[in-house]
Amino acid sequence: MPLHRYDWILALITIAFCASSFGNGANDVANSYATSVAARSLTMPQVGVLSVITEFVGAVALGSRVTGTIKNDVIDITRFQSTPEVLLLAMACAEFGSAFWLLTATRLGFPVSTTQTIVGALVGVGIAAQAQVSWGWDDGSVSQIAASWAIAPLLAAAFSAILFATLKFCILEREDSLTKALRAIPFYLAFTGGVLALFITIEAPGVGLDALGAGTAVGIVLGTFGGCLLVAYVFFMPYFHRRLIKQDARLRVWHIPLGPLLWKENPPLYWPGKGDNVVKDYYLSAHHSEPTDPDAIDVEKQKHAAETSPGGGAPGQPGHLSEGTTTENGSAPQDGAENGRHPQATTGVKEGDSVKRVVEPEDRFLAPNRHLPVYHPRRLLGFVKYGLLQGVTRDCVTHSSLELANVHARARRYDNRVEHLWTYAQVASAMMMSIAHGSNDVANAVGPWVAAYDVWQRGVVSDDVNTPVWILIVAGFLLGAGFWFFGYHIIRSLGNKITQLSPTRGYAMELGAAITVLLASRLGLPVSTTQCLTGAVFGVALMNLDFGSVNWRQLGFIFIGWILTLPTAGLIAGLLMAMSLNTPQFQV
Repeated sequence: MPLHRYDWILALITIAFCASSFGNGANDVANSYATSVAARSLTMPQVGVLSVITEFVGAVALGSRVTGTIKNDVIDITRFQSTPEVLLLAMACAEFGSAFWLLTATRLGFPVSTTQTIVGALVGVGIAAQAQVSWGWDDGSVSQIAASWAIAPLLAAAFSAILFATLKFCILEREDSLTKALRAIPFYLAFTGGVLALFITIEAPGVGLDALGAGTAVGIVLGTFGGCLLVAYVFFMPYFHRRLIKQDARLRVWHIPLGPLLWKENPPLYWPGKGDNVVKDYYLSAHHSEPTDPDAIDVEKQKHAAETSPGGGAPGQPGHLSEGTTTENGSAPQDGAENGRHPQATTGVKEGDSVKRVVEPEDRFLAPNRHLPVYHPRRLLGFVKYGLLQGVTRDCVTHSSLELANVHARARRYDNRVEHLWTYAQVASAMMMSIAHGSNDVANAVGPWVAAYDVWQRGVVSDDVNTPVWILIVAGFLLGAGFWFFGYHIIRSLGNKITQLSPTRGYAMELGAAITVLLASRLGLPVSTTQCLTGAVFGVALMNLDFGSVNWRQLGFIFIGWILTLPTAGLIAGLLMAMSLNTPQFQV
């Protein structure tokens, strides 16, 4: 029978569930798209829209399997058989502890593990309730989950490093890299589609590998691979040839459906793009100097003097030009032997491009109307725009750190045209990573709520609980909303603050991390997408073969967040549970 006496606990845990899902999205969803934003493949508004869609699909369509591990296997819920209302209280405390730490860590810029957060919270309430915590090496135990925190980053680093190595040694550092890239990109696009098809085939509810059989699953994956390959050759290759080989700057992504028509001399281009750049400079320095900083002002003055000097820079600096050296478009190349930059790295980029800072939402939406009364319609509209758009209109790429600029300068740089080819594959891999996150990490917020809801509804403790689809829909929406409003904190921390990002690197990072997360989801093992992506970034960064190209200070900052997560969430949830169980009251 329903425990209507404790409706207030269900109401509180529902509020905590919403906050936990929102914090999960703000912290972990940002991991999926951080490298795409840092590599300039996607903008923040584009990522905001994509994240809402992909997280919703991952949570609703593929998120049922892992939920069981989180809500049942961390602590022994048979402890609550005789007093099911105490389990209701325990799940509420765990959800509150998880939500508090996720929101706090996100605000501080810690990209933490939402999986570790909820596991720590469940362990805390388990200890406080004197329930047996599953420490042994059993399915879904704390030991297995803890092992995955080390294994998953290493696996992601290995997968990503291998993927980037194929690009680095077979394409990027070969002569005539653009020709080789044009031959290879259809297969990389098809491979990305095949991996996604494999996961959906395995994880889709009611389908599964056992139901389909290995032969059918292989047929689906190979069919998807072949279909993507056909689409790449029919639609993408004409687009790439016209934009990169014929240097047609009018082409935009919405012209891809024209397909074979783009082989013509004068194709019918609807809504042609404006500007002279064929591709953007993906290695354009993200460093800027604040005008209020005297040291930064001196740096800017020196930079301006170097740019206006005949040599274009001081000898030994990246801007210095040797006498008589120019690229095909008239700009000077940089010596690849000295700084690792490919001789064609600036091809397709208009000379004189420089970093442009994004106007922050405070200056865009609030400052213009600050002189108006607070009740004025224009000022009220500014407040509304700020509230709805401030999270996806912030500058998450540029920085003012000279140390970080030096770290970026030590990474090898390649042809921007080749990098542009992989922006499409990177976006696909980022979407796959986000779907993987939605399927795997929705359990972190949904698991405790489902356990509490089942107890409230039936009045008994049960191991086998069906997760309502409608709560997965709510969770999927909240995951996307969390990123939309609050995810920029983690984009800034995990974007380009570890190493130099580019589309080829971002593709390898995201796909390697996604493969690791999808594999873990298939095994029913909740892993941290944060740690998978951090491991992937580290693995690709090491492929520069230069330890100086890694920002070890930022890695240390991230590691501190990992260390704090489990004990902090456990302490908060455990204290709440202990106080709730031992609260004195008046005698009635």
